[in-house]
Amino acid sequence: MRVVVTGGAGFIGSALLWKLNQQGIYDIIVVDIGDKGKDSKNLKNKKISDYVERDKFLNLVENNKLDKSIDVIIHFGACADTIETNSVYLARNNYLYSRKLAQWSLKNDKRFLYASSASTYGAGELGYSDKDEFIPRLKPLNEYGKSKQIFDLWVFENGLQEKLTGFKFFNVYGPNEYHKQDMRSMVNKGYHQIIETGKLKLFKSHKPGYKDGEQKRDFIYIKDALEIVWFFLDNHDKKGIFNVGTAHAHTWNELADALFAALGLEPNIEYFDMPDNIKGQYQYFTEADISKLRAAGCDFKFTDMKEAVKDYVGYLKEQSYV
Repeated sequence: MRVVVTGGAGFIGSALLWKLNQQGIYDIIVVDIGDKGKDSKNLKNKKISDYVERDKFLNLVENNKLDKSIDVIIHFGACADTIETNSVYLARNNYLYSRKLAQWSLKNDKRFLYASSASTYGAGELGYSDKDEFIPRLKPLNEYGKSKQIFDLWVFENGLQEKLTGFKFFNVYGPNEYHKQDMRSMVNKGYHQIIETGKLKLFKSHKPGYKDGEQKRDFIYIKDALEIVWFFLDNHDKKGIFNVGTAHAHTWNELADALFAALGLEPNIEYFDMPDNIKGQYQYFTEADISKLRAAGCDFKFTDMKEAVKDYVGYLKEQSYV
């Protein structure tokens, strides 16, 4: 199998390289930003066949010069900053780029898998079902979510969900996210806070019905998320847009407790006010409906959150990568 992984030096993309290598797949073209991306620590010890800079890769696609021997494009490259407000920038990077790659794949009869996001569900007024009929009704809370929603809509409105595979990733955490700065998971940021200060800071709640730290998210460990991606890579006939979550929401307090337990410490949590630029776009509850995933035949059993956090803390202590 000859594979292209865009965003291959990023968090989920580089972890996917690890998974592909585990499966004996080494003919991989990594696409990412800048020529220096190939020197990323996330790519260390990964076996790949080539590295192509993002804009150069798009040029090959637009001019129909991309090697036709490619079997599949896994498009995980995007601007993943959930507080980015430049809608034009996001549309160019998260929608137009995706559409051009998808169109090339369709024209050349190549498989195309891409990253969507649970941020498309907005405040969750319609729940978290990934059934096709809900796609046009979703209302994301931020520009990032809107940019992902626009591409899902393009897939849906053109009837391409039977030809492409999309992944609505929920709150993914795990090794290889070290470079993400403010977009790192709470496990990553919290680990360093605890080591440096002995305590962990969480947002206060600004919504009736939710106590501080009791906001709930569907947290999924990167290794589990990759098992779902691999299921679809390994089953060529499975297509559509699917949730990638555990179907079990946990509170931030529960996640914090798991982190303290992994470090052998008693919980010490400090709550602070949510910044004004986040309040209006904050999701207080997310929980993936994975009935469609199960119906597709993916019966993977997710790792218990405490065990997953403990496993991740082992990587954090060593600052090691998958």
